[in-house]
Amino acid sequence: MPLGSLRPSPLVEQATEHLREQILGGRWPVGTRLPGETALAASLGVGRSTVREAVRALAEAGLVKSRQGAGVFVISTEPQEDFRAGLRRAAVAEVYEARAVLEVQAARLAARRRTDEDVAGMVAALAARRLASARGDAAFVDADMALHAAMVAGARNSVLTDLFAEFAPVLREALASLTGVLGLREADPAAVVSAIASGDGPEAAALLNAEFSATLTRLKGAP
Repeated sequence: MPLGSLRPSPLVEQATEHLREQILGGRWPVGTRLPGETALAASLGVGRSTVREAVRALAEAGLVKSRQGAGVFVISTEPQEDFRAGLRRAAVAEVYEARAVLEVQAARLAARRRTDEDVAGMVAALAARRLASARGDAAFVDADMALHAAMVAGARNSVLTDLFAEFAPVLREALASLTGVLGLREADPAAVVSAIASGDGPEAAALLNAEFSATLTRLKGAP
């Protein structure tokens, strides 16, 4: 019985969801070997690379496991909630509080570890943010998040960078509709960038903490 062809986009997400439904629905019980990439690709109407990414997502969710030379087997019908899914369930204020903790420390580290290239990236992102302030909310939030990503990258800590990457999509979705309420355009991160560039970690951390505290106050009072 064919699984049914998918719409063109987003293919990986659709393929993952189709396969997840088949596993949770009992088509492939625990211990069952999934059909090969070629067979799944033909059934779903997608390429093998799309199937490969979908299977990887299922493995990350704890539903399947690849066994060298044997194939991919179903190991559970109870998916584990990933970190980003948990973030989506959390209140925006809670996510923002966690973000503040991460970024304030990242700013402190960035002041010690940033390279000239990092600083150039922050300056460019700051300029892009200023230009985006005259555009729509979504464009401005994208530019603002890009600036903060550049500051976190300056900390030269891969774990902090990865954590910020997990926060970013959830925050972007929420902040795009709250830009005016939170006064994000009125905040000017130039002083934070300057403190990082000059190597003043305590000042960078204090400035960023003040910015986040003001935003959190508005966020908690937002309808």
